[in-house]
Amino acid sequence: MPSSHSGRRALASVAAIGVAVLTASGLVGTPSATAQSQLPGQDQIVMSPNVKHVANIPATAPLAGDGSIGTDIAFTGNYAIVGNYLGFTIYDIANPRQPRITSQVLCPGSQNDVSVSGNVLFLSTDSRRSDDTCSSVAQNDGTQPYWEGMKIFDISDKSNPRYVKAIATDCGSHTHTLVPDRRGRDVYLYISSYGPSDTIARCKPPHDKISIIRVPLRDPGAAELVATPNLFPDGGNPGTPGTVDSGYVSATSGCHDITVYPSKNLAAGACMGDGVLIDIADREKPRVINRVQDDRHFAFWHSATFNNDGTKVVFTDELGGGSAATCNAKVGPTRGADGVYDITGRGDQRRLEFRSFFKISRYQADSENCVAHNGSLLPVPGRDIMVQAWYQGGVQVWDFTSSTSPREIGFFERGPLSAQLSLGGSWSAYYYNGFIYSSDIVKGLDVLEINDPSTDPAKRYHYDELNVQTQNTFH
Repeated sequence: MPSSHSGRRALASVAAIGVAVLTASGLVGTPSATAQSQLPGQDQIVMSPNVKHVANIPATAPLAGDGSIGTDIAFTGNYAIVGNYLGFTIYDIANPRQPRITSQVLCPGSQNDVSVSGNVLFLSTDSRRSDDTCSSVAQNDGTQPYWEGMKIFDISDKSNPRYVKAIATDCGSHTHTLVPDRRGRDVYLYISSYGPSDTIARCKPPHDKISIIRVPLRDPGAAELVATPNLFPDGGNPGTPGTVDSGYVSATSGCHDITVYPSKNLAAGACMGDGVLIDIADREKPRVINRVQDDRHFAFWHSATFNNDGTKVVFTDELGGGSAATCNAKVGPTRGADGVYDITGRGDQRRLEFRSFFKISRYQADSENCVAHNGSLLPVPGRDIMVQAWYQGGVQVWDFTSSTSPREIGFFERGPLSAQLSLGGSWSAYYYNGFIYSSDIVKGLDVLEINDPSTDPAKRYHYDELNVQTQNTFH
C-alpha cells in the first residue's frame, strides 16, 4: 500500500492530464502525451487521496494457479460470492476490513458468472464440458457430446454449497441476469450467449436470441427453460472486419450482457454490435423497443448500467475483448470507453440518445489490458455516480449526473503486471454497504473505501442483497 504522498502525486498527475470526455458536440478534455512517462512501477499501487485500499485476499487453492481467472461478484447479507473460471468463492465480509473465505467450490467452466437469490446461487458455464458435473473436463470438439449452460446451487449452508441442477442452453451461458417475477415466487434468468459456429452442435448460426429459465424459488430443482426469444429478427449489426487499431465492429450474434430494472419493466441489452432498450413487462416475452449502433466508436457493446431514475444508460465498449491495451494515446479517448445515453420519450416511443463518452483519465502501459468493464451505481440519492472496473486500468469512481459533462471522483490501480502484455486487473468493481469490492483477475479480492463529500451519502444505504445486473430503486 503506497504512502499518502504517492497518492497525492498520482492525483496530481490526473489533474495535469485532464479527463477524457467526448460529448455530442465535441471533445472536452483528453490526456496529454506526457502521461505515459507517469506510469506507476510494476505492481505498484497508486490511488487518489480519497480512496483507501483496506484489504486484499489473494487467490488460493483450489481456485489458484493455471486456469484461475477472477470474474464477477454477487452479494447476499454479509457475504460476497466471487466467480472464477475454476469455480466460485464465498467470502464472509461482516468485517470488510478483514474478509475471510467461508468456502470454495471447484467447478471449472468459464466464466462462472454468478448471481444469488436468497439461498440459491446461479453459475454460468460458457465453455464446452464433457458433462454437467463439477468434475467435468473440457470438450472442445463441438461435434462430440458436450454440455454448457446454467448450474444451480443451494447455499443455505455457506460453508457447504450443494449442487442442485444444471440446465443446458444453446451457446452456453456467457453471462446471465436475474429477473424477479411480480409475485416474488419465481425468478427468471436471462441467458446471454454468442459465438455461433457451424461446427458446434448446439450453437449454430444464426444465433440472435437469448434463453430464459424460470426458477421456482421454493423448488429450484424444478427450474426449466421456458423461452428463447429472438431479439434480432433482421440479424442485427453485420459487423465490420478489422483490428483494434483499424476500427473493427463485432457482428451481433446474441447478447453479451443484459441489465434489468424490474420495477420499471425495462432492460438494457449490450449485444455485441448493438445497444438495445427492452420492455420486460412480460418476463417471458421481452420486446426490443429501441436499438442503437455506433460503428465509428463502439466495437463491442459489453454491459449496461441504468441510473437510479431509469432515465439514462451507461453502455461500455469492450474494445479488444478485454485482452488488449486500449487505454493509450494510440487508441484515444472515444473507443474502449463508456457511452452515456439519455432515455427520451415514453412507452414504445422511448429512445436512447447519445450524450457523451467517458474514459479512464490515466494512460496505461502498452503491456496492460485496459478497457471499460463492469461497474455499479453508488446509492447517492439525486446523483448519478458509479464505480467501475477497467482491468489493469484499475477501479474508477465517476459522476455522470450531467450526461454531457461526466467527471472523475477517485481511482485505484496497480502498475503493469509485467513488461509483456498479460491478462490481469479488475474484472468487476461494485459498491456494497460502504465499501467497494473488486474482483481482480490475478490478485484476488480487493476491498476499497472511498471518503469524499460527493459519495459519503451512499454510506447511509444498506443492501440486503445485490446482483448488479438487477437494479432496484434507492431513496
